Order: sequence, then structure tokens, then C-alpha cells
Amino acid sequence: MEFLCFHRDRRATASLRQALREEHWSYMDRFASAMIARGPTLADDGETPTGSLHIVDLPDPAAARAFAFDEPNYQAGVYRDVLLRRWRNTLGRSMGDFPGGPVGGNRYLVLALGVGRAVDLAVPPDPDRLIAYGPLLSDDGDAWLGTAMLVRASHPEAARALLSERSYPDIEVHNWQFGGRR
Repeated sequence: MEFLCFHRDRRATASLRQALREEHWSYMDRFASAMIARGPTLADDGETPTGSLHIVDLPDPAAARAFAFDEPNYQAGVYRDVLLRRWRNTLGRSMGDFPGGPVGGNRYLVLALGVGRAVDLAVPPDPDRLIAYGPLLSDDGDAWLGTAMLVRASHPEAARALLSERSYPDIEVHNWQFGGRR
């Protein structure tokens, strides 16, 4: 089962986040073979972390909750909240398979929370711009709750435009970069 886990940073926790960097990476190393995508979201300056995204294949919702809440930054209070949802890997690949590679161009996390009839289940045109793409689902995987994607785009509005915007009451676009050990 694939899960999207987005931890949002609390304000003024950058130094704590930095102090826990190795502990965070060591924790994530335990899930390396299950990781579909990972990386920080960033403020408009392109450097200040605002959150941490992980898309990971885990056995069940209990394992996903343990993954999200046992994470060292969460335990230490770096994060203010967590979005944890089932997710379906519509592209069937990991970020390492993205043809554009990890650098060059702007990259965004787009979280579109929906209600009602499922939309955007098919991959948008030009899938080579997509790093990860798929629906957000209820814990049992039956109900559609929205769409999440990682995309390379010229600007946030271009990333947002890949979705049927009128079908979502809430769309967030975050600057994002490939994560992992450096």
C-alpha cells in the first residue's frame, strides 16, 4: 500500500531540524527500498524548509502511522501537523526514474483536496514533467479524497494548471526538491 506523508514545519524550528538531520536521514534509510519519493518543501527563498514529503510503500495503515509519528523530527517537535493519506502511484515509478533527474528547473508538490466525484485519475498530458502522480484515498482505499503530484513546471500556476482546478475546493502548491542524503 502506498502512502503520502507530508509533515509541515512549525515556525522557528530550522535549527532543530538541522540538528536532527543525520537522525532523520538514518530513520529514512530504514525505508529506502520502499521509498517512492521524498524531499523537503521550501519557502519562496528556495532554501528555508517548510515541510517534509515522503511517499512510501508500506504494509498497512498502522505501519504508515508508525512511519509518520515515530519520525525523529516529529518526535522532537519540528512539525506542526501531518497529512497522511493512502495514495496510488499512477506513474508506477519512483522519483529516481524521473527522466528529468534531480536538478534543473522548478519542482513543486501539488496537493489538491477534493470532494465528490473523482477527477484527474488519468495521467495528464506530458508525463515527462511528472515526478510522481496519483489520487489521495481514504484509509481503506475506496474513497477518492483528492490528487497529489510532484511536477517540474515553469512556475506554481503552471503546476496547478495540470489539474481540473474547479473540481477542488483547496489546492496547495509548494516549492519542492529531491530529498535524501547529500
